[in-house]
Amino acid sequence: MPETKLLPDRTHFEQTIAAPLSFAGTGLHSDAPVSMRLLPATAGSGVVFRRTDLENFEISATGRNVAKVSYATSLMRQGVLISTTEHLLSALTGLSIDNVIVELDNLELPILDGSALPYVEAIRQIGLKPQRRRREYLRVLKPIEIREGNKFLGVYPGDGYSISYAIDFPAPIGSQQLAIDLAAGLYGSAIAPARTFGFREDEQKLRDMGLIRGVSDKNAIIVASGKVANGALRFADEFVRHKVLDLIGDLALAGHQILGHVVAERAGHAMHTALVSRLLRDRSTCALVTLATQKPESRLVEAEMPGGPKALTPALA
Repeated sequence: MPETKLLPDRTHFEQTIAAPLSFAGTGLHSDAPVSMRLLPATAGSGVVFRRTDLENFEISATGRNVAKVSYATSLMRQGVLISTTEHLLSALTGLSIDNVIVELDNLELPILDGSALPYVEAIRQIGLKPQRRRREYLRVLKPIEIREGNKFLGVYPGDGYSISYAIDFPAPIGSQQLAIDLAAGLYGSAIAPARTFGFREDEQKLRDMGLIRGVSDKNAIIVASGKVANGALRFADEFVRHKVLDLIGDLALAGHQILGHVVAERAGHAMHTALVSRLLRDRSTCALVTLATQKPESRLVEAEMPGGPKALTPALA
């Protein structure tokens, strides 16, 4: 089957996937085997997780259902858990997919290769189905900022959905920065392939906490003794790209794609979901809006921001 090219969505109508998709693997933290299916969903339904092993119990991907957010973002309703949702939710947002049912037969989504690329590649093969309902965006009306020591996360008014992320880790990662405008259509090539990562010296501590039981050289970047221990990186700055991937997935729990500029420094899942809570709790900070049906075509440009991180942005043709 020829590959379906997915362009930035300028129609501003909702979309779902064109056909069902199946995935199988193990959970990153639980190491539990899981089979998962993505199914087309009706307009206005959003992303809904369905536990087929628990009589099809459903949990909507919204901020009100956020549960654990230490080393992954999990959802819970009435004691039923769905864990490590961020990579799939990131892929759906990056490809402008509004409505989908996610069926799985265990508590944690499969980690696959540690990135969102397997989702993007599978969806490219089947394509998307436009729907007649106009998409509602969450337009940021005034700044929200969260600070915790040297960690920072803020969102500011803006016309598109742009992200600037900065991280600082021990060698070999160091300080990395990235800025991207999702309207440029670069998610599939610039963000989706970036894999999750961890330090070998933290492994035993995390395993003692009941975490990363399913981690392997095939589903994560392993850093040990000041170097990457399991092969070449996909990008020189793959680490910050994965943090952007996680942020996009976590902010999807706002229930609508954001119109604004997000700035993050040394943030993580807990801060990401705290920002979602602020947006949903104080409606004076944002408004639901629909947009015009067409924008000018764009060509993609990579540039250095003056005095700032590498930017991945569109330029009008």
